[in-house]
Amino acid sequence: MGRAKESEDRANKGVKVTYNGLIVNIILTAFKFLAGIIGQSAAMVADAAHSLSDLASDVVVILCFRYIKNPIDETHNYGHGKIETLSTAIVGSMLLVVIFFIASSSVEELLRFFRGEVIPRPAPIALIAAILSITSKELLYRYTLKVGKEIKSPLIIANAWHHRSDAFSSIGTMIGIGGAIFLGEKWRILDPLAALFVSVLILKVAIDILKDSVSELIETSVDDKLKNEIFDTVSKVKGVKDYHKLRIRRIGNYYSMSLHILVDKSMTVKDAHDISYNVEEEIRKLLGPETIVTTHLEPYD
Repeated sequence: MGRAKESEDRANKGVKVTYNGLIVNIILTAFKFLAGIIGQSAAMVADAAHSLSDLASDVVVILCFRYIKNPIDETHNYGHGKIETLSTAIVGSMLLVVIFFIASSSVEELLRFFRGEVIPRPAPIALIAAILSITSKELLYRYTLKVGKEIKSPLIIANAWHHRSDAFSSIGTMIGIGGAIFLGEKWRILDPLAALFVSVLILKVAIDILKDSVSELIETSVDDKLKNEIFDTVSKVKGVKDYHKLRIRRIGNYYSMSLHILVDKSMTVKDAHDISYNVEEEIRKLLGPETIVTTHLEPYD
């Protein structure tokens, strides 16, 4: 019951922080689209599209946490953690779509400029929207990241970076719009250039998110540092003579692992079982209470 309650509390915190972000994103997206259209700013329209993707990712996160808080059942023997991993990959993919939209829109504006067409001068409302976006999304990033680290959720952390990428996007947008407004007609190229620069920044974030989530989905093993920490923990358990065949994978915010431990062959079944139990409990202290641990006993000669 304790673990089920902990899982539910974690999910509720994830949903709460995401709902708060969803409300901010709805208001901000509407205002940015309005400011971009009225203010004749390609960069702001692209920035608004980025905020729209934040809305979509918030919905994905909320649906995910509504599902993963369910306990282990007959059809999900290892829990629902992979849903979180899959959702993280979806959020990363959404970022890639945003990058494509921003980059293609920027290139189109640049081609217009180089063909000699006049790029419209953005209106001050677009600059105001950019400043508002930077402030609100940076605050939202810090709040979401804090909760993500607190509940150890790669999905919430990925969503936090979605907020920060929007803040970065708006910084570039602000520079481009400000230059286009205050430096004259020939500097209006700064607007699409800023949008293109932002797309490059977001690309790295998207790749990192996708790399980690895909590695987890295909069940790539954990790094050697964590393996050594596990071996060090096991070796300190009284009665363990040796250990081998460690297999470990990440399932959302927790781990599932199996390990062979060697004990004195003259030991009773009960004593050997006690050692096995102690090993599992020490590993859970290291990796978290939701860790699924299976130990296999072997005689030590």
